[in-house]
Amino acid sequence: MPPDICDEEANRSADKLALTATVSKTESVRGALVHDLWREEQCVFLAERLQPLLDEIAAAPKTGHEADKAFYDDLSGDP
Repeated sequence: MPPDICDEEANRSADKLALTATVSKTESVRGALVHDLWREEQCVFLAERLQPLLDEIAAAPKTGHEADKAFYDDLSGDP
Protein backbone atom coordinates (compact mmCIF):
# COMPACT_ATOMS: atom_id res chain seq x y z
CA MET A 1 0.00 0.00 0.00
CA PRO A 2 1.55 3.34 -1.04
CA PRO A 3 2.06 6.00 1.62
CA ASP A 4 -0.79 8.46 2.13
CA ILE A 5 0.74 11.86 1.34
CA CYS A 6 -1.71 14.73 1.85
CA ASP A 7 0.41 17.47 0.30
CA GLU A 8 -0.17 17.39 -3.48
CA GLU A 9 3.27 18.69 -4.44
CA ALA A 10 4.97 16.13 -2.19
CA ASN A 11 2.69 13.43 -3.60
CA ARG A 12 3.58 14.36 -7.20
CA SER A 13 7.28 14.46 -6.32
CA ALA A 14 7.09 11.01 -4.72
CA ASP A 15 5.29 9.65 -7.79
CA LYS A 16 7.85 11.22 -10.13
CA LEU A 17 10.79 9.86 -8.12
CA ALA A 18 9.20 6.41 -8.06
CA LEU A 19 8.77 6.46 -11.85
CA THR A 20 12.26 7.83 -12.48
CA ALA A 21 13.96 5.35 -10.16
CA THR A 22 11.59 2.52 -11.21
CA VAL A 23 10.76 1.65 -7.62
CA SER A 24 7.57 1.75 -5.61
CA LYS A 25 6.30 5.02 -4.20
CA THR A 26 6.99 3.71 -0.69
CA GLU A 27 10.58 2.86 -1.63
CA SER A 28 11.10 6.26 -3.26
CA VAL A 29 9.88 8.04 -0.11
CA ARG A 30 11.97 5.76 2.13
CA GLY A 31 15.07 6.35 0.00
CA ALA A 32 14.58 10.11 0.00
CA LEU A 33 14.15 10.15 3.78
CA VAL A 34 17.22 7.97 4.35
CA HIS A 35 19.24 10.22 2.04
CA ASP A 36 18.13 13.39 3.85
CA LEU A 37 18.85 11.87 7.26
CA TRP A 38 22.31 10.79 6.10
CA ARG A 39 22.98 14.32 4.78
CA GLU A 40 21.93 15.82 8.12
CA GLU A 41 24.18 13.43 10.02
CA GLN A 42 27.14 14.32 7.78
CA CYS A 43 26.59 18.03 8.32
CA VAL A 44 29.23 19.48 10.60
CA PHE A 45 28.46 22.95 11.82
CA LEU A 46 30.94 25.74 11.14
CA ALA A 47 31.73 26.18 14.83
CA GLU A 48 32.61 22.48 15.12
CA ARG A 49 34.82 22.61 12.01
CA LEU A 50 36.64 25.70 13.25
CA GLN A 51 37.18 24.50 16.83
CA PRO A 52 40.48 22.64 16.14
CA LEU A 53 41.89 25.78 14.50
CA LEU A 54 40.69 27.97 17.38
CA ASP A 55 42.28 25.56 19.87
CA GLU A 56 45.59 25.69 17.97
CA ILE A 57 45.55 29.49 17.92
CA ALA A 58 44.73 29.63 21.64
CA ALA A 59 47.62 27.25 22.41
CA ALA A 60 50.18 29.41 20.58
CA PRO A 61 52.53 31.28 22.93
CA LYS A 62 51.89 34.99 23.39
CA THR A 63 54.56 37.24 21.86
CA GLY A 64 53.97 40.25 24.06
CA HIS A 65 53.66 42.46 20.98
CA GLU A 66 50.64 44.69 20.63
CA ALA A 67 48.92 44.28 17.26
CA ASP A 68 48.14 47.95 16.72
CA LYS A 69 48.35 50.18 13.63
CA ALA A 70 52.11 50.67 14.01
CA PHE A 71 52.61 46.89 14.19
CA TYR A 72 50.65 46.29 10.96
CA ASP A 73 52.33 49.23 9.22
CA ASP A 74 55.70 47.69 10.07
CA LEU A 75 54.59 44.28 8.73
CA SER A 76 53.47 45.78 5.43
CA GLY A 77 56.51 48.04 5.07
CA ASP A 78 54.56 51.29 5.42
CA PRO A 79 56.42 54.08 7.19
